[in-house]
Amino acid sequence: MEQSEAGSAADSIITQFNTYEDFLDSQITALDLHYLEDEELARQLVELGYRGSGEVLKRDEFEARKAAAEASRLSQRTQQKTLSSAGKDPKDNFLKALAMREEANRNGKMTSVIFIRDKNAHGQEVSGYIDFAHRLKTEDFEVYFSGKKKLLPRPTDLSFYNWESHVSTSNPSPNYQVIAETSSGLLFKNKRDRKILNVDPKASPGDNSTRTSIQTDIYIQAVIYDHITRRKA
Repeated sequence: MEQSEAGSAADSIITQFNTYEDFLDSQITALDLHYLEDEELARQLVELGYRGSGEVLKRDEFEARKAAAEASRLSQRTQQKTLSSAGKDPKDNFLKALAMREEANRNGKMTSVIFIRDKNAHGQEVSGYIDFAHRLKTEDFEVYFSGKKKLLPRPTDLSFYNWESHVSTSNPSPNYQVIAETSSGLLFKNKRDRKILNVDPKASPGDNSTRTSIQTDIYIQAVIYDHITRRKA
């Protein structure tokens, strides 16, 4: 109990004072300076525990706790900044589904492939497959989760097709290799565990993979394929 109270008091000191000198100065009285006539000497006496009424805290302990507090603050700030969905309240089921998967895709536990069919800014119907984990690393998703912008497939994604211009592209990503023109249709091979993801709705998506069709009000069609990566021991 006493140790807990002492730790709490020290933590309070860390947050209250920016520097160790500020902490020492807080315990020096005008009377101390009058008799000692030396501010540095007064600080040394406080550090040694001869003056001051507060807790004795050595410089190295103060600086160590200060560094730990700063590291904790930065860690929390980074975590909040990393998750683009943090603090957002998406209304559509599709955005809710992405928010649920964001952290797992960022930390590598999951690699989701998103299928979207919708109309682009020119009114042309487009469709494609998006490597969610890769897109998260290459652009700011806050605009999507906040509803300021609509996530759409691009010619640079895993697969893209414009139904009006008939432009068709396919590209490998850091997580998937595209296997096109097979008897099974379009396939994606996970580069980490070499497992095949089958996006044919009539077939099984493959080992450690699931297919989820999303009921959405903002897209013509949206499907998410989740692949859980199994590392080799």
